[in-house]
Amino acid sequence: MSTLSLGALPLARQGLLPWNPRLARRGALLAEALAEASPAALSEALAALWAERLQAMDRGIAAYRAHPYCRDLADPPILWADGPVRVFDHGGLGPALLCIPSLVNRGYVLDLSARRSLVRFLAAQGFRPLLIDWGDPDDPDLSVSGLIAGRLVRALDRSVAAAGGPVALLGYCMGGTMATALAALAPEKVSALVLLATPWDFHAGRPEAAKALARLAPRLLDAATDGVVPVDWLQILFLANDPDLTVRKYALFAGLDQSLAGAADFVAVEDWANDGVPLAAAAARECLLDWYGENLPARGAWRIGGTAIRPDRLRLPALAAVPRDDRLVLPEQAAALAGAIPGATLIRPPGAHVGMVVGAEAPELLWQPLAQWMKTHLPAPKPSPRRALRKLRPAASVSG
Repeated sequence: MSTLSLGALPLARQGLLPWNPRLARRGALLAEALAEASPAALSEALAALWAERLQAMDRGIAAYRAHPYCRDLADPPILWADGPVRVFDHGGLGPALLCIPSLVNRGYVLDLSARRSLVRFLAAQGFRPLLIDWGDPDDPDLSVSGLIAGRLVRALDRSVAAAGGPVALLGYCMGGTMATALAALAPEKVSALVLLATPWDFHAGRPEAAKALARLAPRLLDAATDGVVPVDWLQILFLANDPDLTVRKYALFAGLDQSLAGAADFVAVEDWANDGVPLAAAAARECLLDWYGENLPARGAWRIGGTAIRPDRLRLPALAAVPRDDRLVLPEQAAALAGAIPGATLIRPPGAHVGMVVGAEAPELLWQPLAQWMKTHLPAPKPSPRRALRKLRPAASVSG
């Protein structure tokens, strides 16, 4: 419920709102009920309710700012770096997994806190997670495709060298779209593909909204400073998917016991969400015009360096996790990629875009099924000659 409700009330009373077909019957019943109510009383009640929720949001924001939580996880060793891009090595002798986050949020969402770290969970399960941190863009003319063909391919090469053979890719959100392209560019270096809430068919579910976003591209690019689209503009695009999200989440937080672990988890997620990353103008142009506007990936028309990015040509184990309640990447947009990859496994855990990965139920609903799938589908790494020699040597005796 928002100020939009006040504006939509006259249309709803007349049955003129364009309802989703699945809600059309309920919309008709609502219009009948509204027609019998007093317009003045309805407007007054809505305004009072909205004011109450705004006050709750203000209390929640104040509680968030006063909360003592601060992320204090130390960064693991850096395996490789190129400009602002780094690959963190979370250790382990098991199958290696190159984790690729989105370009528009900090990658530590996959290593959020001691309680909510997918990569540290996977390391404890016997895998070797290698997490990419994109840093801030240093080249406004570097498109997403250019970044994939350059730095991402080099990060993969270094990961393969460290692992002694092909590695699995795990991509989250836009990072999954990039991981799919990377697998198409270097299939011999990729052992498996894991896709979390990954958009592919950008016109599925709400094509007009995607095209409207593409029409905003000129204004968004005009706002670029030194060739970089500011974080605030990107946040506006995110909020457009769910305008009431800020009110809802902070109103709920206001009612939480601030001493509970759940309150600290909320702050951890909010700190990450507010720690945004600007986007190079060339990358923004490709995302908005080629993906949202022209839907090149789903049409099989996305090419990088002459290579067609065609998931239907991939021949590798693949798992796609599509959260049921995702508003940023609609389930239809992500499920399309799972349907395009031959033999891909599709799971639909409950939750939203971020909650699926770091929510209270994420370990049970995503992390554990993911680890089990990987144990089944990822080959064990071949021991290096040095490690093999150590295994052959008899253990030294210890006398006391």
